[in-house]
Amino acid sequence: MSLRRLVIAALLALAGGPALAQQGDPSFNLVNRSGQAINEIYVTPVTQQNWGRDLLGSDVLPNGRAFAVRIAPAAGCRQDVRVVYADRRPEERRNVDTCAITEMVFGAAAPAPQARPAPGGSTGNPSFNLVNQGGQPIREVYVSSVRQQDWGTQRLPQPLAPGAFLPVSLPQDDCVNDVRVVWADGRREDRRQVDTCRMVNLVFG
Repeated sequence: MSLRRLVIAALLALAGGPALAQQGDPSFNLVNRSGQAINEIYVTPVTQQNWGRDLLGSDVLPNGRAFAVRIAPAAGCRQDVRVVYADRRPEERRNVDTCAITEMVFGAAAPAPQARPAPGGSTGNPSFNLVNQGGQPIREVYVSSVRQQDWGTQRLPQPLAPGAFLPVSLPQDDCVNDVRVVWADGRREDRRQVDTCRMVNLVFG
């Protein structure tokens, strides 16, 4: 092989290798809209058994400010996130697809994360954020594939306040799902045969 061809092959390998290996950018901005400072931030892959180090170290994140969380692509897209507020109250977000967002907001009336646009619409990822824009808390959430005969497990560990959201993680490519919420007053609201692969946020209210 000529020297010129060797150089071209090496350049193509350098250009193509990382692009093929990278599955997405899991980095994001963590925004504090809680009304108080955040003293600690932990972000770890879902496969990790402990929270690791506090990303803030000796610093704090004041209300209204953002902190850039930098994650290597090799860590994957699914992350667990924990913050500890100045009043020592912790708040966690589990199994979040951070490759699909650019911001994660913490606070009582936090909006759903801002999504990265997905080229071509559907990506085969049925996970989504269920957003409460109603005037009362959501008491129960059920999500099941249309192939299932029952609603399955209730997904809310605690009532979902107005303005808050619940990250719903679903098996890859199982795109058509039924969704039910039960409001605080006992009223049920269903969405049937929703293609959750074509959305980031499903809003109730």
